[in-house]
Amino acid sequence: MTASAYRRTRIFSVLGALGFALASPAFAGLPPSINGEPMPSLAPMLAKVTPAVVNISTKTRVHARDPYFELFGNQGVPRQRVEQSLGSGVVIDADKGYVLTNHHVVGGADDITVTLQDGRDFKAKLLGSDPETDVAVLQIPAERLQALPIADSAQLRVGDFVVAVGDPFGLGQTATSGMVSALGRSGLGKGFQNFIQTDASINPGNSGGALVNLRGELVGINSMIFSPSGGNVGIGFAIPTDLASGVMKQLLSYGKVRRGNLGVEVQDITPRIAQALRLKDANGAVVTRINDGSPAEGAGLQTGDVLTAIDGKAVRSAQDVRNTEGLLPLGAKVKLSVQREGASRDVEATIAAVAITSVDGGKVDPRLAGVTLSDLTADQKVGGLFGVVLSGVSRGSVAAAAGLKDGDVVVGIQQRRVGSVKALPVGRGLGGGQLLLTVVREGSVYYAVL
Repeated sequence: MTASAYRRTRIFSVLGALGFALASPAFAGLPPSINGEPMPSLAPMLAKVTPAVVNISTKTRVHARDPYFELFGNQGVPRQRVEQSLGSGVVIDADKGYVLTNHHVVGGADDITVTLQDGRDFKAKLLGSDPETDVAVLQIPAERLQALPIADSAQLRVGDFVVAVGDPFGLGQTATSGMVSALGRSGLGKGFQNFIQTDASINPGNSGGALVNLRGELVGINSMIFSPSGGNVGIGFAIPTDLASGVMKQLLSYGKVRRGNLGVEVQDITPRIAQALRLKDANGAVVTRINDGSPAEGAGLQTGDVLTAIDGKAVRSAQDVRNTEGLLPLGAKVKLSVQREGASRDVEATIAAVAITSVDGGKVDPRLAGVTLSDLTADQKVGGLFGVVLSGVSRGSVAAAAGLKDGDVVVGIQQRRVGSVKALPVGRGLGGGQLLLTVVREGSVYYAVL
């Protein structure tokens, strides 16, 4: 026997000893049962879950001017193009036809179509959308719907098994499994965040889909991934149901989120700040400013105080404070744990509303009718950004026709700088005819004419 033949024979012998069937069709697949018991499978659970997960397709009409005409000072006839996108959603109320999804899946869309697992298509109505938490609620006029039960996401633990269901890359409904990799993730961009991190595969098109536990209960809404390539690398994020449910209730009640505010500005504690304030460690966030008449002032907070916990939840950074206060319901009473001059104390504050102005055609300017303006949050001001944010743009409004969207930041009106909602220019000073807005969107500056 040659050396190579001996090695092949030896390899086959080892594989046989390990229990690998060689050229035996009877063992080509797994047995249907073990000792009379069925093999473990997620199939029964998914059979109940998947009818409640839907595909969402949107169309957005975008107006653009022809640059050829603009060279000669003529605005020309606006051209129109249609942008399409795909995502997922979850039926959470079968009787009323409510579907929970992401804001970035449906925000600014002109047409929204929901496709059920059984192939039925329905035009959806957008009941409300919140860009700060990336949550949106749709309604479809469908019968024979199946909804997912909602679990308490606060009971999740790192290591719990979860399954993500959605429509990745438009391929059709797909399920992937993994576990909870981390909880309470934030600092992944703008807005208020408290993500569940999972290694269950989440890819483009999965956004708005379901993250469920092994009982088939909804624990999160798939939202985003962290990836250098744009595809799944095992780091996906979902909005926990505790957060999504709270936002959903406000959207159904008011059409928008009435966001709370403590009225403080805070910053991270560096080693030098900790030394100057004679702190034992750098945990918490130091208060640098307190707004007049704010809940923080009423609670007795002072500049130089260190916030260490809000309602018993530890504060490790300024981002923790921004996330927590932005997710608290309006009117909620919260306990603030504070360190001042080496002593610890607890105070109570009542969450108040962030300044918001609804423009109904007369309060600011008729050309802004159907627009809701909000002051920027402290998180949005990072980097020196100023202005007011469009927290709501009604369909059919002049602003919507001009291409303005939720989340746009208006930094100037008629070439005059805008600092806050209260400081908006009003009256005849704006002039008649066209209204020129200077808008910031995703880091780019452009003009919009109403």
